[in-house]
Amino acid sequence: MVHASRGTLPPASPDLRSEPAIVAGIAAATLPASKVRWRELVEDYDRIRDCIETVFPDFERYNERIRKPGGFRLPLPPTLRVWSTPSGKAQFLAAPSGGAPPSTMGLRLTTIRSHDQYNTTIYGYDDRYRGVFGRRDVLFANAGDLAAEGIAHGDRIDIETALGRSSELRLSGFTAVAFDIAPGSVAAYYPEANALVPLDYHDPDSGTPSYKSIPVVIRRSVSPALG
Repeated sequence: MVHASRGTLPPASPDLRSEPAIVAGIAAATLPASKVRWRELVEDYDRIRDCIETVFPDFERYNERIRKPGGFRLPLPPTLRVWSTPSGKAQFLAAPSGGAPPSTMGLRLTTIRSHDQYNTTIYGYDDRYRGVFGRRDVLFANAGDLAAEGIAHGDRIDIETALGRSSELRLSGFTAVAFDIAPGSVAAYYPEANALVPLDYHDPDSGTPSYKSIPVVIRRSVSPALG
């Protein structure tokens, strides 16, 4: 579904700019001779939607349809159980894991978004998907994995990237949340957990950063647990 949304949190600063304004500012400064009128686009988002409609036919009458309550649905073959494969069925590929990470528990971190989040835009601090409200500094982990490290639900922990490198990437003072997640897997919200992803750690074929598979270790934090 494509629908309009508006933030409800007050701006952190009067100088805070929207993501489109930041991107347009960078583009205008980097490409002064560009034919794209970057600043005009961010002055009226309808102009951006007009450009999207020109490129993607599925967005025809974009500005008209986005103003209807509930928005509109884009055609997506898998949701209609239509698979454009030779067999007419969904086909899955098993990707190599790359071997066990050099961590004491073999934990792999995936970064996720909350219910009140759209991409990197955070509209609120409640995640009804997972029962977390008013905060984002948490790590979801299997209860067995926590127990193996002597960590209990609600304990304060530190998370560290485990790639055997001299430079350390660490998040401190997070709270462990026992969750129904596969053993060996942990999850944290992005962009907060992006600090754990090395810039040069990516898939060699596609160049995709490893935001969904980061080897980490977790340890009890020196700070006390929250009540």
